[in-house]
Amino acid sequence: MTLADRQRRLTALYTAFNRRDVATVLAALTPDVRWPNGWEGGTVTGHDEVAAYWRRQWEQLDPTVEPTAFDVEADGRVAVTVHQVVRDRNGTILVDHTVTHRYRFAGDLVAEMEIRD
Repeated sequence: MTLADRQRRLTALYTAFNRRDVATVLAALTPDVRWPNGWEGGTVTGHDEVAAYWRRQWEQLDPTVEPTAFDVEADGRVAVTVHQVVRDRNGTILVDHTVTHRYRFAGDLVAEMEIRD
């Protein structure tokens, strides 16, 4: 899978996440995916834990993430610079910043994501 392929895949995942389309995002993740719990702390593992985490988060917050740049790191991970805006349920902006998401792939699927400030 080329960087262009991974860029298309990840862009589609961000679009699905912003639509709250959990099924589409989970279909692109390995069954044992490791995902950061950027809201509560720690890491969640697997489709069920990731989906539950997102649903808990969306009950309290309204995050939107837009990719702005993609790069391949020396270890093969794909680094995505994202503009992240997080609002509370009343629409007040709580966070408006840029972070880096790093993805490790297993074949065509995302196996792990981490957040770097």
